[in-house]
Amino acid sequence: MRPRFFCSLIFAELPACARRITLICIMRQLLAAALIGFSTLAYSQAAATPAPTPKPGEPRQTPQSLAAQVPTPAPDDVKSPEALLAACYSVISGPAGPRNWDRFRSLFAPGGRLTTSSQKPDGSHVIVLLTVDDYVNLAGGKMQSTGFFENSIHNDIRTYGNIAQIFSSYESRHAPADAEPFQRGINSFQMFYDGSRWWIISILWDDERKDNPIPPAFSHK
Repeated sequence: MRPRFFCSLIFAELPACARRITLICIMRQLLAAALIGFSTLAYSQAAATPAPTPKPGEPRQTPQSLAAQVPTPAPDDVKSPEALLAACYSVISGPAGPRNWDRFRSLFAPGGRLTTSSQKPDGSHVIVLLTVDDYVNLAGGKMQSTGFFENSIHNDIRTYGNIAQIFSSYESRHAPADAEPFQRGINSFQMFYDGSRWWIISILWDDERKDNPIPPAFSHK
């Protein structure tokens, strides 16, 4: 006698209430097995699907997605806030001619900004908002024909966790041997650490004027 026929014969001999209970148990077991199979399939598919790579401009980024959007930096340029600051002054300084603008770009996070808020002699305010490439195009043209050397006078570095704020007073000269700078002021750097390197997210600066002298605390090295 075949097993299936034998089971059917036994089931038919059971009382009606017992048959109902048996059917309910069988259905529960089948449902449980189906749910387990579905969950296992869903989990395996999720595990096999890599997390999507953030696109440029998306708010949430990873260290890898940030790095993919800029030239590769020199490790020593981005190992600390102090190193990042020194690299920024170094790369823009030099005699008339081209600069290593890929090195400059490598210091900034995608979407980084350079902003100046100053005043004309007549007292009117001037606000200039620049992207990194805006600065490259604007300053790069002038540096082709004019020497530009900028160095820090005093750096006030404050860090908290993965962020850093630097108030850096500066002097600008057309040649290192110039006795007096043609411009002084204060650069405000905002930086962050992504777990592997430091980035500049913003530089904001204002120039020194007669009515806006550099404070004594920032005037001496």
